[in-house]
Amino acid sequence: MTSSGPVVSSHSAAPGLAGESPSFAVGPPGPADFERWRELYRAYADFYQEPVTDEQLDRVWSWISDPHHDVKALLVRDATGTPVGLAHYRPYFRPLAAALAGHLDDLFVEPGARGTGAVDALFDDLRTIARQRGWSKIRWTTADDNHRARSKYDQVAERTMWVTYDMPVSPIHS
Repeated sequence: MTSSGPVVSSHSAAPGLAGESPSFAVGPPGPADFERWRELYRAYADFYQEPVTDEQLDRVWSWISDPHHDVKALLVRDATGTPVGLAHYRPYFRPLAAALAGHLDDLFVEPGARGTGAVDALFDDLRTIARQRGWSKIRWTTADDNHRARSKYDQVAERTMWVTYDMPVSPIHS
């Protein structure tokens, strides 16, 4: 499937407390979004108490800015056009199912935009991308104590029985 440029979709959320209906636009970041993406991604890293250097941020930005790299990004923008959340995703192979799926590496919505429908807009676009690419599912992990996010995830996905492991790999010394 080819396209002439990034696809941006618009979403209206359920009415808020004062009866307003926030709307969101979702699409890939452009060069002008670097500083705001950096703020959001740093806030995400801070939430998980993961140190992140400027060099790491630059590397991830180079990945998501490269149309040939597997890692892609979405930003969700509020009605003023300000990015209030992000998602990083990529394909992964599922040999046992003989299928391709999507992996959601990072998902973050700034605290002031939580509960407004911003994350629903991101999930809607991720579902659309998955269908367009023929992915059988989208998978992600979260911290066990991330209760607010997990309550949302329980509404949109099935919790699996799988436990995640990380095996450290030491660098090769020459």
